Amino acid sequence: MKLGVITDGISMDLEYALKVMSQHGMQWAELQFVWDKEIGDHTPEEIAKIKTLLTKYNMKVTCITRHNFAGLCMKTTTADDEAFKQHMEALKRCIKTAKALGTDTVRVMSGRKEMIIFGTNGAEKWVASTGSWDNLVSLMAAPVRLAEDEGITLAVETGNNAMVTSGYLARKLVDDIGSKNFKIIWDIPNTLYCTDVPYPDAYELVKDHLSHLHVKDMTSDIAKATVKFCPLGEGEMAPYLDDIGAALKRDGFQGVVSYESVYRPDGGTFEDGFNASVEKFKKVFS
Repeated sequence: MKLGVITDGISMDLEYALKVMSQHGMQWAELQFVWDKEIGDHTPEEIAKIKTLLTKYNMKVTCITRHNFAGLCMKTTTADDEAFKQHMEALKRCIKTAKALGTDTVRVMSGRKEMIIFGTNGAEKWVASTGSWDNLVSLMAAPVRLAEDEGITLAVETGNNAMVTSGYLARKLVDDIGSKNFKIIWDIPNTLYCTDVPYPDAYELVKDHLSHLHVKDMTSDIAKATVKFCPLGEGEMAPYLDDIGAALKRDGFQGVVSYESVYRPDGGTFEDGFNASVEKFKKVFS
């Protein structure tokens, strides 16, 4: 498998992040925030500088990982809303950036989380956000058409603050949209907060529709709405890591596994957190 990192988890100084990646034999850079900007907001000159640095360190780009469509209310947003139009314009910039940097993948998010999306026997009236899912599918039509026209893959992330929070919902959205240009970024720990069972349950649902994976580790207390990040293999990912790594190898997964360096030890830095997990990451997914 191809191993990579979401670079700003090491540093927003792209050259420094690439240098650290290179020291650990990783060649796939996932770009989210570079310097002081979110990817998709950089000038042509800055994109040229990014390309030069990627070439210097022999790196390839996994995905243009902007928070496209994050935070939009899927109950009320329409395609005519100014906020949606702004996200569409940002997506167009991301597609241009992707082509300039040699990747065919751009991340999208699935709007703002509605706690209960579906319901029956009265729940559809009293507690479910009925209609929000259908509106999500409808709103994704324009981004997907754009991706098809541009020869780009849109990859929806399983997010803990998004409509798609589990392997089941990710697969449902892929099926409901029905485009070969729409795939899944499986952020496994995000789905754990949704009480998903990553392996074998979620894996079997998403394995044939994966763009790439995000890996980190954490413990959670849902009743207290609290997450604590930790070194890889020391949290709720521990029971699943080896099985998922073995399954990806068994099934011939050819995509990228990106380490998301969000753990920061007490008194330390995010780079310290990366160093605490990188060897475990490489052992499981190499």
